Amino acid sequence: MTEQRVRWGVLATGGMAATFTADLVDLPEAEVVAVASRTEASAKAFAERFGIARAYGDWESLARDEDVDVVYVATPHSAHRTAAGLCLEAGRNVLCEKPFTLNVREAEELVALARERGSFLMEAMWMYCNPLVRRLKSLVDDGAIGEVRSVQADFGLAGPFPPSHRLRDPAQGGGALLDLGVYPVSFAQLLLGEPSDVAARAVVSEEGVDLQTGALLGYDSGALASVHCSIIGGTPNSASVTGSRGRIDVPYGFFFPDRFVLHRDGREPEEFGADPADGPRASLKHEAREVMRALRAGETESPLVPLDGTLAVMRTLDAIRDRVGVRYPGETEKDLQVTPA
Repeated sequence: MTEQRVRWGVLATGGMAATFTADLVDLPEAEVVAVASRTEASAKAFAERFGIARAYGDWESLARDEDVDVVYVATPHSAHRTAAGLCLEAGRNVLCEKPFTLNVREAEELVALARERGSFLMEAMWMYCNPLVRRLKSLVDDGAIGEVRSVQADFGLAGPFPPSHRLRDPAQGGGALLDLGVYPVSFAQLLLGEPSDVAARAVVSEEGVDLQTGALLGYDSGALASVHCSIIGGTPNSASVTGSRGRIDVPYGFFFPDRFVLHRDGREPEEFGADPADGPRASLKHEAREVMRALRAGETESPLVPLDGTLAVMRTLDAIRDRVGVRYPGETEKDLQVTPA
């Protein structure tokens, strides 16, 4: 795989699968060779749209396709454990959409399976692969704003979403936290690591999913992270990190920023911008390139999106859901009884 193109399979045919596939076919080092859906008609329509050679009406056939180097799993997250597990069991490498799974128990099962098989596995947290986000982290790690005191991040959509929408459906892992809140939590943990304490409140729908959730994450260092997500109100979708000697502000769209501003005590604000060649969703291409780089290097996980970090985020999401009382069909109380590290 060091010189030839990386051969991708796509498992699912929804909006996210289409968006990522459109970027894949635009990358000369990638080749999308197969797609799978629950129905052959859906798979064939997707294949025709993107010029994909093979279309499968079941997931197992894609998982067994030995001409596929890596499978991109873009099902609803309630099916991530099953879909990614099928592929790993069959020896495929996997890039799995976020949130990685419904809960940390499922995530631990996938990570254990990948490590047992020696297969590559990565959560599709494209934010972590964004060069500007990586630059922000580098500045923080290098002490540009001193010791980190607090992180703030929010992600909210105005909606309204009807009860029939997947975001309101418990069977599909609906709610604001897993779909949107994974970004603020992941941003906070990128800079501060896993919290030692979690407090949270939520507005819960009649169906039993969270419509709006706020959480305060505490750290042994004394730092705090305030994260918020909503599917009933559009928020600034911004983020900031404050340190003992300054602050970094990321305006709208912190998960795929086009700029951020560094404020350092006693100095003029300094703006950092994205590469002009990068569009607003270029993070997906950066994510795909990172997967292909890792595969060519023989790595089983990415240093940008390490599996232990994914598990840590899942533990925090579980802890938040435990605090607000949101559980999905088939989950038990034990599934969410997580004490952050």
